[in-house]
Amino acid sequence: MANDASTVFDLVILGGGSGGYAAALRGAQLGLDVALIEKDKVGGTCLHRGCIPTKALLHAGEVADQARESEQFGVKATFEGIDIAGVHKYKDGVISGLYKGLQGLVASRKVTYIEGEGRLSSPTSVDVNGQRIQGRHVLLATGSVPKSLPGLEIDGNRIISSDHALVLDRVPKSAIILGGGVIGVEFASAWKSFGSDVTVVEGLKHLVPVEDENSSKLLERAFRKRGIKFNLGTFFQKAEYTQDGVKVTLADGKEFEAEVLLVAVGRGPVSQGLGYEEQGVAMDRGYVLVDEYMRTNVPTISAVGDLVPTLQLAHVGFAEGILVAERLAGLKTVPIDYDGVPRVTYCHPEVASVGITEAKAKEIYGADKVVALKYNLAGNGKSKILNTAGEIKLVQVKDGAVVGVHMVGDRMGEQVGEAQLIYNWEALPAEVAQLIHAHPTQNEALGEAHLALAGKPLHSHD
Repeated sequence: MANDASTVFDLVILGGGSGGYAAALRGAQLGLDVALIEKDKVGGTCLHRGCIPTKALLHAGEVADQARESEQFGVKATFEGIDIAGVHKYKDGVISGLYKGLQGLVASRKVTYIEGEGRLSSPTSVDVNGQRIQGRHVLLATGSVPKSLPGLEIDGNRIISSDHALVLDRVPKSAIILGGGVIGVEFASAWKSFGSDVTVVEGLKHLVPVEDENSSKLLERAFRKRGIKFNLGTFFQKAEYTQDGVKVTLADGKEFEAEVLLVAVGRGPVSQGLGYEEQGVAMDRGYVLVDEYMRTNVPTISAVGDLVPTLQLAHVGFAEGILVAERLAGLKTVPIDYDGVPRVTYCHPEVASVGITEAKAKEIYGADKVVALKYNLAGNGKSKILNTAGEIKLVQVKDGAVVGVHMVGDRMGEQVGEAQLIYNWEALPAEVAQLIHAHPTQNEALGEAHLALAGKPLHSHD
């Protein structure tokens, strides 16, 4: 290995996904000399195989649904089917534009970008392309890949991961989706909009099981209405090929058959064979362990994003990367409150939340100290115009702050910004109730919910 000792960077980053490139951009902005190493494309999973392409598919599905349902709005349109090549062209165009912009940002900040597969070679260096890149500090940001289950082999043909699903050259006539978390229900939603017969299999007792139980039940009701089938509370046992598809057997003997099986049981960290353990970095089940400032047990090494056991969200990666860059630049930093991070599942209808669930609040504060209020979107003018159903649920510590906001309905992801401020600024219902929300907007529903919680409901019953 040739030692390129001509430059010692302030920060060497292994991985150019959300966490890695955010740290690179912020570090360079603060005057650090930064090297960013990425084996594929800057932007990582989020831009190329995650957030952006899946939301493009979901929007295409939304357009398809609007075409089918146009007559109820007095518009005569016809739906003639899905041109999957056209959908991919639209999706790839969105990705391409963002990718070019990101490449331009990295170049404009004078980040040294190195394309190649890197490996941690010491607590202060990464080997890539036959060179040793030296740094005063190393940031590990190698992300995650789709996981499977023991004995279930993803073959990319009939048994596929989300990576395969994003480039599938057809709309499957039928699909079984193993996993009812964010990835599973988003693909279920998109494929149903495209015309697939979809069944979701989730071993736990609810879809989107980490959300408030009320949100899960509302989504399940909406999926039933849309004709999306699901089986809850029984775990997967095996999958086998049939003559023209896949058969899935559950632990209770129940069987399902479809053209494809999408394995959506989560994502696992990319950490094997990269030199982490050899350099003494503390690990657990493949994850790199960090403290609240993203520091590993090795003083010169930090880690961020899906590689560490925090929320697997692109915006969490951004925040963690920025925190590391600011800490290394000598700025005062504040640990991330992960309960205060907004979470959105972009199925139809959307599920959005910030803060803690009612069950968690009762566990922390006691059942007698927790107040919960539900505001039905049926009372919201804009939601009626959009023909969407759902609820906003507020969880409050009695006579205190709102500690959870849980929303189900189309476009609720766009309302989570104010919900985030309410939680993170420890707002009292009466304080939010004083704010005037524009009418008619869906955002107004948040204001109405807080009016009701403050004891002065307007467009809702006492």
